[in-house]
Amino acid sequence: MNDVASPPLGGTRSLLQSQVPALVPSERRVAQVCIDAPQLVAEMSVADLAERAEVSPATVVRACKSMGFGGFQRLRELLIRDQAAQPAGPVPEAGVHLVERMFERAISGIRGALGALDFEAFDAAARGIRNCSRLLIVGNGASLAAAQSIALHFLTSGKLCENPVDIVTQHIAAKLLKPGDVCLAVSDSGMNHFTLRSAKLAAENGATVVAITSYGRSDLADVADHALVAGADFHSWNDSSLTGNIVQMLLLSALHSAALGSAPDAIASRAEAADEVLTMVSPEV
Repeated sequence: MNDVASPPLGGTRSLLQSQVPALVPSERRVAQVCIDAPQLVAEMSVADLAERAEVSPATVVRACKSMGFGGFQRLRELLIRDQAAQPAGPVPEAGVHLVERMFERAISGIRGALGALDFEAFDAAARGIRNCSRLLIVGNGASLAAAQSIALHFLTSGKLCENPVDIVTQHIAAKLLKPGDVCLAVSDSGMNHFTLRSAKLAAENGATVVAITSYGRSDLADVADHALVAGADFHSWNDSSLTGNIVQMLLLSALHSAALGSAPDAIASRAEAADEVLTMVSPEV
């Protein structure tokens, strides 16, 4: 993970979101207050936050340390700093179409989505994928579509990869991985049992595991050699909108670009793939 003392501008709230599931209940209440009311917390003292979260001042300090901030003062400084990253104001509800509101909410969430991302881990993951002998991509549930989409991108760039949909096939493929191979495991929660099993099998056989998840202390992140954490802030949306995969897909697309985007062979492969697609969609002359 990035040094949490210096998350990117506007990324502190997202970093807090990514840490919440691993906290004990009393510490979680502290984190939730910071997530729900960052502007208020930026003006609070330890005692004020303790009262608001209904915990002791010692718990506030302990929660800050558990999340890697060292203490409350550092967290408060980051929340103050992030106010500069806030947009001028929300789009007014009256007279605004549903589509506009949805896009505005997504844009707002994306602004701080990289708060928990370790860029060194990202670069190492890209190098591993670029140089691997075999690439296995696994994802299930809501992450299945993202896994399938990025597998197609790698394939059209000339990187032979496997992306089995069947769970049994996923586990067999992971079991057969070796050192020098990569398992790219996509799980928003980092707790999907089937995806986690594939990652563990890959790790046991010496393959490199790259995790795409929203939570830095999830089981999947613990198994991974390179845990790429982003997007937890989208889980504050209390509706049925399918927005969680937005950051997931952006991060996977960036990983694909970093691994193969400018490689001459990849560029040539994409051109060949585009020609083939044209033969399928263009009417015969």
